[in-house]
Amino acid sequence: MMLIWTLSMVLVQLFGSLAYKDPHCTGGRDGVVHLFEWKWNDIAAECKRFLGPYGFCAVQTSPPSENRIITSPNRPWYERYQPISYKIASRSGNESEFLNMVKTCADSGVRIYADVVINHMCGAGGTGTGTGGTWFDADKQHFPGVPYESWDFNDGSNCHSSDGNVHNYNNAEEVRNCRLVSLLDLRLSKDYVRGKVADYLNHLIDLGVAGFRVDAAKHMWPGDIKAILDKVKNIQQGGRPFVYLEVIDSGYEAVKGSEYLGLGRITNFKFGNEVARLFKNQNPLKYLGNWGKDWGMWATGDVVNFVDNHDNQRGHGGGGGVLTHWDSRPYKLATAFMLAHPYGFPRIMSSYEYNHANNWEGPPHNEDMSTKSVPINGIICGDGWTCEHRWRQIYNMVAFRNMASGKPVNNWWVGADYQIAFSRGDSAFIAFNLEGYDLDKTLQTGLPGGTYCDVITGNLENGECTGESVTVGEDGMARIHVSHSSPDPMLAIHVGAKVGSAEKRH
Repeated sequence: MMLIWTLSMVLVQLFGSLAYKDPHCTGGRDGVVHLFEWKWNDIAAECKRFLGPYGFCAVQTSPPSENRIITSPNRPWYERYQPISYKIASRSGNESEFLNMVKTCADSGVRIYADVVINHMCGAGGTGTGTGGTWFDADKQHFPGVPYESWDFNDGSNCHSSDGNVHNYNNAEEVRNCRLVSLLDLRLSKDYVRGKVADYLNHLIDLGVAGFRVDAAKHMWPGDIKAILDKVKNIQQGGRPFVYLEVIDSGYEAVKGSEYLGLGRITNFKFGNEVARLFKNQNPLKYLGNWGKDWGMWATGDVVNFVDNHDNQRGHGGGGGVLTHWDSRPYKLATAFMLAHPYGFPRIMSSYEYNHANNWEGPPHNEDMSTKSVPINGIICGDGWTCEHRWRQIYNMVAFRNMASGKPVNNWWVGADYQIAFSRGDSAFIAFNLEGYDLDKTLQTGLPGGTYCDVITGNLENGECTGESVTVGEDGMARIHVSHSSPDPMLAIHVGAKVGSAEKRH
């Protein structure tokens, strides 16, 4: 009997940890794009006209909850991370617009993951009304829109720093019980507070959300997060919500990412740091043959990977040294590698332009500080919206990843320190050349014989390649040429872009 009980407990722990790790992608899709600060109506339109047709699995939204309005500096991006109620009311839109977005995206085969801020409310001090018109008093920690009162927040009874803020990241108690940059820290050990957070998450599920990116997860005790998730219902698509937790684990602090793996996936900050070194020619690509867990990262099913995010592209939150859209050549290479390699679940950043000296700047806005809509000019965006997900070298690699789904890395080839190539089974092949001379070799691609469009330089349109093409012999061999002076020194082919076959985007 003891053996049966032990086995049943192991199975409960195993399947409990897997429950929150399924992204619930439809139709062989893979990957999420973070449409940072986009309005709900614009996301709905993008799902229908682009993300659905081009095979994206999901969108990560900005936090949907009502937040504090910060006027000095003028409406910064971080005001979205200062909730004052759980009402769906922000500069991205209201609840009816949010619901329409979720439904429109679902009809296009695209899931919605909401960025949820549940560790804290707004910054200490001051009074005002939020983006949904709800009044609050941060001096008295009075948030009637929830409601929360002062006794629902951590205080000197469990936070022992001198001013109530986190200073020592080698003290796990301080990290989790004190205020992150003066943000009022919720007492998540209280069942009442857990219930209010769970009510918010359940409301989002009722609206059709399939998953959550949990902000500042390392600042919450894993047991508190588990207690909240235990109160959360199954999603409409069936099963537990997809959960990925923001845990910045650089390996030298008290809080470890591994502590959260039973709750969902974790955001893999190590990934972006490593690929930045690789594609800045600071660490040879030839070492990528064992990419993944052997690099000190977590198992493939435990991570959401990204080259950069909204924080670290601005030098915050584990930032410094990561690649961003400002350095587009290595950025496209690193993103292509992320999408080509099967390790982890990839998240693509879609940014807006901002002044480097004012990295607090909010999204492109009108004179009244309302967020501008995203105009589409052909394939690119305008009015200061960067839209990396619409760069050909990125959206075509989403299709590459979908075509290669479930296929292993084969035919690994190293030509020099910064020349590599590999196939994904018999479905896709990619080559990179960061050396100072051309890559010009006959290599095994693993693909069936035929002519393939290089999806980095163009597309398959009307049965022809708009960019370069590659001829693969019946033995799978092909001459691979990647110029070192190319704007994008890589080449990628897959069975969905084979001349003479039906064009497939996903």
